[in-house]
Amino acid sequence: MSAGEVKFCGKNDVGSAMMEIAKAGFISAAHTGQTFVFHAWLPLQVIGSTLAVLESTTFLFLLLSLVHDEEFHKFSLIGMSNDLSRSETLSLSALSIACLAVLANTFQGNGEPLIASLAFSGIAFSFTYSLIRWLAQIFINAGLKGRDMSKLRKPELPETMGAVCAVVYLLILITFIPFPFYQDIVAATSGGGNRDVIIERQPSLADGRVLHRFPHSKLASYLSALLSLQSVVILGIADDLFDIRWRHKLFIPAFAAIPMLVVYFVDYGVTNVVVPVQLEPYLGNLIDLGWIYYAYMACVAIFCPNSINILAGINGIEVSQSIVIAVLLLLNDLLSLYAAPASPSPHPATDPHLFSVYLLLPFIGVSAALWWHNWYPARVFVGDTYCYFAGMVFAIVGILGHFSKTLLLTFIPQILNFLYSSPQLFRVMPCPRHRLPHFNSRTGLLEPSMTEWQHPPGRIVTGALKLLARLPVPLVAIRENDEGAITQSSNLTLLNLWLVWFGPMKEDRLAMGITGAQMAVGIMGLFVRHKLALLVFRQDNRR
Repeated sequence: MSAGEVKFCGKNDVGSAMMEIAKAGFISAAHTGQTFVFHAWLPLQVIGSTLAVLESTTFLFLLLSLVHDEEFHKFSLIGMSNDLSRSETLSLSALSIACLAVLANTFQGNGEPLIASLAFSGIAFSFTYSLIRWLAQIFINAGLKGRDMSKLRKPELPETMGAVCAVVYLLILITFIPFPFYQDIVAATSGGGNRDVIIERQPSLADGRVLHRFPHSKLASYLSALLSLQSVVILGIADDLFDIRWRHKLFIPAFAAIPMLVVYFVDYGVTNVVVPVQLEPYLGNLIDLGWIYYAYMACVAIFCPNSINILAGINGIEVSQSIVIAVLLLLNDLLSLYAAPASPSPHPATDPHLFSVYLLLPFIGVSAALWWHNWYPARVFVGDTYCYFAGMVFAIVGILGHFSKTLLLTFIPQILNFLYSSPQLFRVMPCPRHRLPHFNSRTGLLEPSMTEWQHPPGRIVTGALKLLARLPVPLVAIRENDEGAITQSSNLTLLNLWLVWFGPMKEDRLAMGITGAQMAVGIMGLFVRHKLALLVFRQDNRR
């Protein structure tokens, strides 16, 4: 934390302590009414560490505020107001102008949709970053706020900022529509009312352009993705506003996925799955799952948003896992596009993976801007809207990009978290409304949160919990009374399990650990997909 101005309002105890520090020459201070304004000549952590040798109660309180409550600096520094700083304004403006110049240049050729998507991603980052800063106080005034329970001072933060990301993302995708179809609209189709007519090549047209049918199926897929995303964003905002119960909101993404599934049925309709080589003698090369395949895709659309929502509760974890998944899927697209054989006509895998890239690049742009404000110590909360929105983006690219099984390989931590949480989700064990890790105000560290057993669990549950707690790598923490009955057990989430394994830690270290595990497991999944798939399947669908 660099030196800067700090303002305390209505906190005379802290203000008085700071006035004492001013006498020592570390800072300059001014006092007006209930407001204390200070300018630190040294970094605040240095001041706090210097004061640790003093035994004054006020100094110990101040040390706790300055050292253990780092997020307090971020909110208290006058430079971190809701307005953009001069350097931020110049940087974002330069980025936006550069991206607009790139977009203008793409029209000199055939639209260059991939380059245009990159430029739109930069614009998406700039707009989202600015809007989050400008709208934060407006959201608080409107009552869209919540307290950060994993902090000493439990600051009030604006909530539902994921809605800002979602709206910017949708506007970017709508504006982007002409670019992937520029060549079809301007350079290749017959134009006017003949866009559905194939005109045969004539001798007189030998040196001219070849006219072909407009790709309505591609446009339908793109528009169905937009419609599904708009639906899930509306439902997500409703959840943030009205706090819908879990059993009701579980199927929200399924309704939003209907436009996408209808277009899949009409334009693609493939429900065959390839049988592993080892099972071909018994099942043949392909199995037609029929309606079961659509049920599977609906389950994917339900699982992706809810799994991100379940693995939440600390600063930055929702956005971090989403960015990691998006980067992994983008890497999968690039590997697939690179592996596609060169030929005069596009490979069948090219268009679906390009479609995925067009959706993922702007998503990374808006998510990066939100991550900047949501990472520890957070200044905004993302809300359920972001979880639904992010999960639906992944479901759409996986289903319409025709790699839903590869998608699940990047969701392995979320799958494990869901399976681990199942006893609480299905009420085999008590399930409190919030299962986020417990914040120890004395140490400033997060610890596994515990759920209370109002009545001792049954013999089978007791035996299972004690067995899991006594494994070489424990899967749960329990507390027993003098009679040996379980009175508390740790909440079954991956965040709490990580704390059971590695002990209490700061919030940012926990988020970095989970994010690192997500990246490592995802890379391993892509390695299996791209290097080991031919051990199980006869051919790779990229070739």
